[in-house]
Amino acid sequence: MPHSSRIVILAEAKFGPLESKTANQAIRYLPDQVLGVIDSRKAGRRVQEVLGFGGDIPIFADLKSSLPLGPDTLLIGIAPTGGMLPQAWRSIIIDAIAAKLEVMSGLHTRLKDDEEIAALARRNGVRLIELRGIPPEYEVVAKGHWKNRQARTILTVGSDCNVGKMTASFELHREFCRRGLKSDFVATGQTGILLSGKGVAIDSVISDYVAGAIELAVDKSVASGSEFIHIEGQGSLTHQGYSAVTLGLMHGVMPDAMIMVHHPARQVDDYGFRIDDLKRLIELHEIILEPFKRSKVAGIAVNTVGMNTREIAAAKRALEDQTGLPVADVLTDGAARLADALERYLEREVIREDIRR
Repeated sequence: MPHSSRIVILAEAKFGPLESKTANQAIRYLPDQVLGVIDSRKAGRRVQEVLGFGGDIPIFADLKSSLPLGPDTLLIGIAPTGGMLPQAWRSIIIDAIAAKLEVMSGLHTRLKDDEEIAALARRNGVRLIELRGIPPEYEVVAKGHWKNRQARTILTVGSDCNVGKMTASFELHREFCRRGLKSDFVATGQTGILLSGKGVAIDSVISDYVAGAIELAVDKSVASGSEFIHIEGQGSLTHQGYSAVTLGLMHGVMPDAMIMVHHPARQVDDYGFRIDDLKRLIELHEIILEPFKRSKVAGIAVNTVGMNTREIAAAKRALEDQTGLPVADVLTDGAARLADALERYLEREVIREDIRR
């Protein structure tokens, strides 16, 4: 994303704390580039009122209302189930291209494959930017490079989808950088790629190549001199729809440590299965890696959307009592406590490896 981009975000009928995660992270991390959000349900309000952050960024009823601000990019602001473009949005995209806006999309629907949209973009000289496009070099099978890797890898895993794994990884990376550590963030989804400008949209990779693709991304980070690599997690091992991508990531990264990300207010997932025994879920992740290496969950990052102060405090205490692990919301508490836990754990593992040798 060029720093000079002037973005209007399309989130029609979807803008909110949980539904529009791509929009929300662009607003959180690229605030100087976001001019406004399109959602006719919330038109006339400010982003701060809806999300609790974002300040005075306006919400517009339609694309036309946003054009006087001079945007040059329309960002698709959602990541819906299945990643398909809502049919009602197609006309908005066409209008944006006609107004000479570039369109940035992280959906599985490829705008470049739509003949009308692609032809209109060519005539107007604007780009269609596909964040989920996969270069052929990522179509590789994992080779087990982790066995000789010196850098330490940290993978976020989750009790459900859309709980904040990208945010936790990104904030931990930033905290490691603040400490003067040679840290990197490896994006595995469209929002992370939007923010970092690199990575691989792992849920668009052929299943045979998922582990190999993320291994290659980690190898590139190692080659750049990174010593601590934070990899954005995807899906959840216990989510019936998206468990495969989580398992592929775990086997490709072979993490040295993990951070569990959890939304305590969420009792069931979208298949109706309960999310209640986090200690057991943590053990499940560690057991899956046992045949290959020792890897532990070092802390819990909580998503506190929709929770009040009393509920948050009670949930943190309960999770710490249940698991014995440090718990923090990286957005309100900061990432320092979890970063401390990771550094301590990884240092102990280095000592353990030296003793074994």
